[in-house]
Amino acid sequence: MIQFLLNGEWITESDLDPNLSILRYLRTKKGLSGTKEGCASGDCGACTVLLGEAGRGEDGKAGYTAVNSCITLLGAAHGKHIVTVDGLNTGETIHPVQQAMVENHASQCGFCTPGIVMSLVGLREGQSSCTREDTLSALSGNLCRCTGYRPIIDAAAASFKLPDNHNVINTTPDWQVPKQEGIAGLQHQHSRLFVPTTEAELQSLLQDYPQARFVAGATDLALEFTQQYKTIDCLISLSDVKELCECAETDNALHIGGAASYSRVMPWLNTWYPQVVELFERIGSRQIRNRGTIGGNIANASPIGDTPPVLLALDASVELASVGSTRVVALKEFFLDYKKTQLQAGEYIRRIMIPKPASNTQLKLYKVSKRFEDDISAIMAAFYFVMDGQQITEVRLAFGGMAAIPKFAEHAQAILQGSELNQASIEAAMTAMQKDFSPLTDVRASGAYRLKAAQNLLHKAYLEMSQIISGGVFDHA
Repeated sequence: MIQFLLNGEWITESDLDPNLSILRYLRTKKGLSGTKEGCASGDCGACTVLLGEAGRGEDGKAGYTAVNSCITLLGAAHGKHIVTVDGLNTGETIHPVQQAMVENHASQCGFCTPGIVMSLVGLREGQSSCTREDTLSALSGNLCRCTGYRPIIDAAAASFKLPDNHNVINTTPDWQVPKQEGIAGLQHQHSRLFVPTTEAELQSLLQDYPQARFVAGATDLALEFTQQYKTIDCLISLSDVKELCECAETDNALHIGGAASYSRVMPWLNTWYPQVVELFERIGSRQIRNRGTIGGNIANASPIGDTPPVLLALDASVELASVGSTRVVALKEFFLDYKKTQLQAGEYIRRIMIPKPASNTQLKLYKVSKRFEDDISAIMAAFYFVMDGQQITEVRLAFGGMAAIPKFAEHAQAILQGSELNQASIEAAMTAMQKDFSPLTDVRASGAYRLKAAQNLLHKAYLEMSQIISGGVFDHA
């Protein structure tokens, strides 16, 4: 069984479909229809709810994050607090965000409004003031088809000036999950979902269920349920396994847990690689980053995933674990073919290991997509240079969207390795890319566009680096 708070009340469930999303549960099992379904893919934000976790906020208090309930499995709520627009208030007054939305005339047709309210409540819970940029980031995953963004942004700012009131978040104290025997989970007929909380529990499950599918943020896997109407008979959740959610550093490397979400990683990673964190702001929306994981992005092995090219450029490796064994694989050897990796049945990504930045390095990251944020890449480029004056002593040029797997531009790298950084060497490398890639044409871009854009991104990196070098300044990360 699983146990969770729903709008301040403890709920226990056991005999439910393990493939059930929080959205479906709210609407079909609890009759809470305020949370809407728009896209069923985590794009529109109409289904946004808050997911609270004990001890995740400031001073050890509960911390609340906005998530897309349409692609968050109900099992992910175990031990947590689901807050919906229906149950936001426990008194007679409405929440300050709702009050500000009314006073600023920020709702038109109203279909998107519940999700927008919950995103702004999540913003207000996480900080004491907000800038326009904060608001735009919080709303990056919420679409208003009536184009009412200006009053919504005004309402966000106004809500911070209103006093707190009697709502379910500030009247629900920190909580502890009631004790239960065995590993939490759901079972319905022949389908199972397990929610282990330690790696020991995870490995014990793998002994009995070696063919189980792993799920962490479910930002991609859940589309198999909502878009393809598939069912998975056995799921093991990684998102609550403590050891897989931690970040740590050694003298020479950064270690990111395989189930750590983008939102959890970003503040910590910013010290060493602020450019990577800036890129992460363009991966999905805040709701997606609150659930999605770097480990999942790697294991998914999509040729247009955003993090694999970055990690290739940084010479990262992954530690793969199974029952009683571990092995370390360089990421450049991890991807074998389209959607095929080194992962064996029963193996999971325990952690991602990234070398700390050396001195005199340049990291350039470029994402080309039809929308600036909350969109899939047509091309992802990650360039890593180590410089000795004008000489390139080490170079890695990694791309996504250019081949069946995330891939280095090996011919271009060979030309630049040991060369002077100048127009001639860059142009030669750009020409060599024609030997490295024969990109396909699809709905996002033509093959010819992809190749030309990839070449131009390398030239852009050269121009930016030339300005830095001429000024005698390196950003060391």
